[in-house]
Amino acid sequence: MALSESVRRQVLAFQKSEITEHHIYANLSRLERNKENSKVLSNISSDELRHYGIWKSYSGEEVAPSRFRIWMYLLMSKLFGVTFAIKLMESGEEGAQEAYDKISGEVTDAARIRDEEEEHEKKLIAMIDEERLMYIGSVVLGLNDALVELTGTLAGLTFALQNARLTGMAGLITGIAASLSMAASEYLSTKSEGGGKNPLKASAYTGSAYVLAVTVLILPYLLLENYLLCLALALTGGIFLIFIFTFYFSVVKEISFRARFFEMAGISLGVAALSFLIGLCVRWFLGVEV
Repeated sequence: MALSESVRRQVLAFQKSEITEHHIYANLSRLERNKENSKVLSNISSDELRHYGIWKSYSGEEVAPSRFRIWMYLLMSKLFGVTFAIKLMESGEEGAQEAYDKISGEVTDAARIRDEEEEHEKKLIAMIDEERLMYIGSVVLGLNDALVELTGTLAGLTFALQNARLTGMAGLITGIAASLSMAASEYLSTKSEGGGKNPLKASAYTGSAYVLAVTVLILPYLLLENYLLCLALALTGGIFLIFIFTFYFSVVKEISFRARFFEMAGISLGVAALSFLIGLCVRWFLGVEV
């Protein structure tokens, strides 16, 4: 049966998406070291190729994959993990469900493909076992604690000392000591829980997240002299870290990005604002001049 022009264009778009994702999953499968994960990814790749064949039977045309999308998702998988890349890719297809329904009158297989996309592939994705997701709680602990504690510390010190280098040095010492303390606490906490997590790895994830936040927040104080500009850049860096991590967390855990982002940003900035006032009061009451 001949397709209308609008449906034909939609079928070709679906065809391109399926063949692109076939190549993405196939490449991920080859790169994945975990044999079970590799098998899951290979199965999804086969499904995508089968769907491509179904769409092709309606369009009667071959369609080339998007090389840019293949490259982009492979890069994301290396930076943020396979689960993040896959869930981000699948989340971008939510709007396609309505399009499947619209063309089902002319393309009888559209409803079946839609159901398989919704059920079978999501079940396969849920089977992926990625180590870093086991320790995401440790990363949250280190990052949250560093952002809240250090933004407040830097804000207070900035107005108490009014000297970028002294503030940076004090913040750096505080940050290093706090990161070691947090890593040690996470090690003892994980060990006492007796779960499946490795205490040393949990400690390393917590400490690394804390050090990353310390580096971003302290760097302006070590490079610039204007303490107010340093504070503004430190807060901006903190918000950027919150944005990146919240986006990652919301994708892999499938939760609301907006609510979590504003919660974390509000807490960090609120603590910083309160610390501004404390720093000013300390300087005024003690009569400290640096």
